[in-house]
Amino acid sequence: MPISGRVIAGSNMAKGRSVPITVTTHFEEVMSSWERELPGEELSGMLLTIGLTRLGRLMDAEYDLWCRRHFDISGAELRVILALRRAGRPYARRPTDLFRALSITSGAITKQVDRLVEKELVVRSPDALHAGGFLVNLTQKGLKISNQAVRWLSEQSILNEPLAELSEAERESGIAFCYHLLRRVEAGRKGAVSARAGRKAARAAPHS
Repeated sequence: MPISGRVIAGSNMAKGRSVPITVTTHFEEVMSSWERELPGEELSGMLLTIGLTRLGRLMDAEYDLWCRRHFDISGAELRVILALRRAGRPYARRPTDLFRALSITSGAITKQVDRLVEKELVVRSPDALHAGGFLVNLTQKGLKISNQAVRWLSEQSILNEPLAELSEAERESGIAFCYHLLRRVEAGRKGAVSARAGRKAARAAPHS
């Protein structure tokens, strides 16, 4: 049986579902189309990439809409708040730590912090460990929003209903799967960045 058939059959047998889902999804069409066009080819890597990308876009769109509706901030801005919240008391990080943690540019984090300062959700304070530097601190208003967001993501996110159909072991397997992929991908990115930095330094070094 093609991978699309095995995946769909397994999904329809998920825990707690009494009636199989009959709606044809975009991803189901993608799987079937590529299997038709490239029969016998190993497509799991490509299909996983397509599926994870689409799921991320759907989740991000829902998340951004919720952020704007409830807090008048973007999803990207709430990610800054959550990055500060998970840092623990006093809920502060350097801008460098933030843009590295969120995989965005320093220019993007500056603009996001500026908007959050205007909304009194974060403040800038001097960094005692780095002369001339500063920390981004979560305010009480920002802390309240972060706690509300965590509860929403835990209880009402777009994934809650499909996750409820899975067993605890299946959910833990999903987390382990994400952990494995992200660990390897992020390690590869760090290695590539280090290699580029090394080549740049070598080119800049004076030649004897």
